[in-house]
Formats: sequence, structure tokens, C-alpha cells
Amino acid sequence: MSEIEPPIIDFRKQNPSELLLPRPPILSTYQLGWNGFLFEYHCQGAGETEEVCIINGHAILIFTTQNQQIHSRRKLDGQLRDDPVQAGDVIIIPQGVGHGVRAYGEAEFIVLVITPEIFAHSIELESQLIPSFANSDALLYQIGLAMKAALENNLSGSRLYAETMVNAVAVHLIQRYGSRQATLHNCEAGLTPNQLKKVIEYIRTHLDQDLSLNELSALTHISPHYFSQLFKQATGMTPHKYVISCRVAQAKELLRKGNLSIAEVAQQVGFANQSHLNLHIKRQLGVTPKQILQHR
Repeated sequence: MSEIEPPIIDFRKQNPSELLLPRPPILSTYQLGWNGFLFEYHCQGAGETEEVCIINGHAILIFTTQNQQIHSRRKLDGQLRDDPVQAGDVIIIPQGVGHGVRAYGEAEFIVLVITPEIFAHSIELESQLIPSFANSDALLYQIGLAMKAALENNLSGSRLYAETMVNAVAVHLIQRYGSRQATLHNCEAGLTPNQLKKVIEYIRTHLDQDLSLNELSALTHISPHYFSQLFKQATGMTPHKYVISCRVAQAKELLRKGNLSIAEVAQQVGFANQSHLNLHIKRQLGVTPKQILQHR
């Protein structure tokens, strides 16, 4: 790892893992073009990555390798040290901070890169993230695994869920790894009836689209993080679960009319494919789409 100034990666124009890692990711949202964050799941062998810094994104590495410790020599923010990792450990690499590593074994890990704008929606004063070598963080580990499972099941259709999780990650990071105690935005008054009505009408009108958390929260002029909390407080469901519920209800109506095939219904209500329609109808209604068609 070089002692000179590390090269810069522009997260908005380049995928860091494509430049640095020999193997392609097993799972990645990069090609989806989602704004504000990148999620990837990797399995990489022993080797060395050159020290670089990302200028417009905070990177979090979440290690998932089970039943073994991976020895590594890591350089982070100018400090070089032995830094073994195991499942549940995380590395925090703030934007503009150099990072490089020599790993001495194969490792499975999640890469989450989040833009500073996500953090700005959630805090009222400036707080810088502090670089962190391997450190156990059960909450980030569980959120990372939950996002991985959701994206494996339905990559393109999990945007709303992933954005909700990313906002929760941002709040946790600034509270645990921030340079000063941040004051979180507070919206104790909750959503007004007009705000809630506006969001629900928008969801039902745009069910066939890839709805985003930023898109829904912008209707209320509330930060995405607190919008999620207030929406759940008002409806009893997260925005993601509410959208799924609406899609299932609409699909049930269309299936009962019998004018469309199951695949056509799935597309019309915004499910990625027929399999995901089957999954959610079975989960919520206890029957299959075919059974609804047969007993309409």
C-alpha cells in the first residue's frame, strides 16, 4: 500500500468495487441507478487492494464470513495495523479517507456506500463520521443481512425497503461513529390527515412503478427517516409493507375479474414477476393467485 496521496474515486461516476476488487459482486444495486447509496455483496479471495478514497460517499464494510477469522493488514486514514475480521465486524470509511487492505484469506462481506445527502436529511447539526477499524456492530450486521435477503429475493423491487434500511443505517452511524452528538430531526406532531391522504393516494395511483422512499417523503416535506417512522405510526405499517399490501389487494381485485393472466396482473400492480406475486398473495391471503382465479 502506497505512502503517497491515495487516488480518488468519484462514487457518482465509478463503481469502487469494479476498480478495486478482482471478482465481480455476487449481488449489486449499482446497475439499477438508485440514488443515494450502493449495496453489494462480495466473496473475495486473499490479496491486496490499493489505498484509495471515495470523495462523495461514506463506505461501510460488513463482514459475514461464518466460523472463522480473516487476518488482514489494513491502512485507514494514514494508520496501518493488523486488523482481523469475523462475522459481525464492520469497517467505517468516511468520504475522503484513504483505505487499503491486504487480506490473508477468502472473505464474504457487504459493501454499503451512502452519500452525505442521506445523513443531512436526518441530523440538525454537522457531525463527521470517525474512521473505524474492525469493530463488532450487531445492529449493522443484522440490517446488512436483512437487506441482502430482500435484494436476493427481489433485486429491482426492493428499492423502498432498501432505502428505509439505509436511512436507519445513517442515523445509527452518526449516533455511534459521529464526531459529536448529533441532534436528530424531530416531527412529534406526526403526519397530518392531508399529508397521509396525499401519500396514500399517490401510492395507489403509482402502484405499477418502482416507488422510492425519497419520492414518498417529498410529498410531505419530511426527511425520509422520520417519514418512515411517522407513516408507520399512522398506518401500523412501514411504507414498504403498505405498498406490498396495496399491491396484493389490487391484484386480488384484478384476478377476480378474470380479464388478465397472472403474469399480466403481476406487472400491472408493480410486482417484479409472477413468482413475487405468488409469494406475497400466499403470504398475506393464504391462497395462490390460481386459486383466486378458479373461485372468482
